[in-house]
Parts: sequence; structure tokens; C-alpha cells
Amino acid sequence: MEILTDVTRVIDLSFLGRPHVIATAVVETPAGIVLVDPGPSTCLDRLHQELAAEGIVSRDLHALLLTHIHLDHAGASGSLVRIHPHLRVYVHERGAPHLVDPAKLLASAARLYGADMARLWGESASVPSDRITRLAGGECLSFGSSEFDVAYTPGHASHHVSFRHRQTGIAFVGDTAGIRIGSEAYVLPPTPPPDIAFDGWRQSLAVIRDWDPAGLFVTHFGLKPDVDTHLASLEQELDYWQILSGQLVAAGLDDAAQARRFIENVSRRIAERAGTERSADYLAAVPLEHCWMGLARYWRKRVSSAPRTGVPIA
Repeated sequence: MEILTDVTRVIDLSFLGRPHVIATAVVETPAGIVLVDPGPSTCLDRLHQELAAEGIVSRDLHALLLTHIHLDHAGASGSLVRIHPHLRVYVHERGAPHLVDPAKLLASAARLYGADMARLWGESASVPSDRITRLAGGECLSFGSSEFDVAYTPGHASHHVSFRHRQTGIAFVGDTAGIRIGSEAYVLPPTPPPDIAFDGWRQSLAVIRDWDPAGLFVTHFGLKPDVDTHLASLEQELDYWQILSGQLVAAGLDDAAQARRFIENVSRRIAERAGTERSADYLAAVPLEHCWMGLARYWRKRVSSAPRTGVPIA
């Protein structure tokens, strides 16, 4: 477990044996340990091992803060509450019903992952409704003298919130602040279906910037102290992805050709900006095929507004 501050640590969940893919934040508060984005159930053993190595036992755990309900961030929530029944789960009000009854969430994920669901994510158990605190954004969560501001930050998902820990100034931003592996300046915007929204995403980044955070904790992966550089890189990439995907849709190519050309362009871009060795780490966090599916869905609703020029397409 890596120490970030005197009260904040990070667990590398070693997703499927691979480091630097999924991070869980561990925040020590007077009320107990708060975990931000506990990850999928396939990483539960690793999570408990890392907690135990620091002497953290069940009675020390207090709450789960979920940035959103996607399985790589929150899939273990129900299993954790079953094991530690005193845990309280904080999640956006749009995501809460899918924690109580995950059937629709799992059906949607199965359309992406098919037969790999169990291998990747494991169990996604229900969270009892009475263990959930529903958030809208704008709240301040108090765990003794340790406080977290809550902001509604859609764009990647309509049920996404971010948390700013007032004591350290760290903003826990899930996927709204993108994927960034290591210290490279490249930030990838994960765009899986069903509800990405470019305008809402940019507004969410403005909300995060207005917090003036001391650092950004991204689930993929870890703490990024260079906030301005990080957010500027992500905004640049959002612009590029929006224009590129719009041009591909407007070009009238068939679905397979659109997907292929998007993946080729973005794969080359990742390699150029983050290095070929890092490319695999980014793609382990989100497959580009899934990113294209989210973009294609976005443009199907807006095909008449798809840009026809703007960036070169290979």
C-alpha cells in the first residue's frame, strides 16, 4: 500500500495480475476507514490482503465512496457490505437503484464483455437499500472532523460524482478525469456506452478545476499532482476524439470500418504520447472497441451535427 499523505494511501488492486490498472483510495478518518472505488469482486482477496497488511480489520472500515457504478469501480460493493454489514455506501442517486438490483447493469455490461464477465468482474451482489446514502451533488460528507465535498460530474457516466477531501485537498475523480498511467502527460477519455456526453464532461472538468485541488486521484491510475497539465491534456483529447469520431460517422463508412479506423488512429496516438510499452496499460483499463461503441452511440443521436472536417484520419 503506497502512502500518499499522512491519512491517504492507495491500493493497487493488481487487476487480473496486472499492476497500475485499478486503484482504490484508502482514507483514514476519525469515524474509520473510507474506501473510494473498491473495484471489482475479482480483486476482493487482494483488497483484503492489502488492508490486513496495514493492520486494518473489519471494525476499522466505515464507508465506501463510489464515483460511479461501473463494475471496475464498484462491482465489489455488494460483496463488501455482505462481509462487513456495517459499511455505508455513498453513490449518486441515479446509480443507487442499480446497486440494489444490479440486473440491468449486468445485462448492459454483458453486451460488452460477453463470456468474459465472470473472469473480469466476478460477483456483483446487491447492496441493501438501507445501507445506501444517495447523493445528488453539492453535499458535504462528514466523517468526524474529516470532510468530503461532493460534486455531480457527468460526462463519462450520468451517475458520476467526484469527492474532494478537504483535509488533503485531493479530489477523487473516478473516470471523469480520464485514464493516465504513470507520469506521462497523455490522458485518455474512457467513452464506453451508454451515456457519454461531451458538453457535460467539459462542464464537469470546470467544476473540478474550480475546486483548485491539490491533486487528482484517478482510479486508472493513482494520484496526479500536476492538476492543470492533466486537465488540459484531457480536454485536448476530448476535442480530438469528438472531432475524429464525428468525421468517421459523417464519412458514411460501414460500422466495422468506422471502428477500425478509430482504433488505428487512437492506438497510434497513445503510442506516440505515452510510449509503446505504456499502450498496453491504457488498453487494459479500457478497450478501444468499447470506447468506439460509446462514441458511435453518441453520434447516432446527433448524426446531423457530426463534424466533417477538423483532424486528419488515417
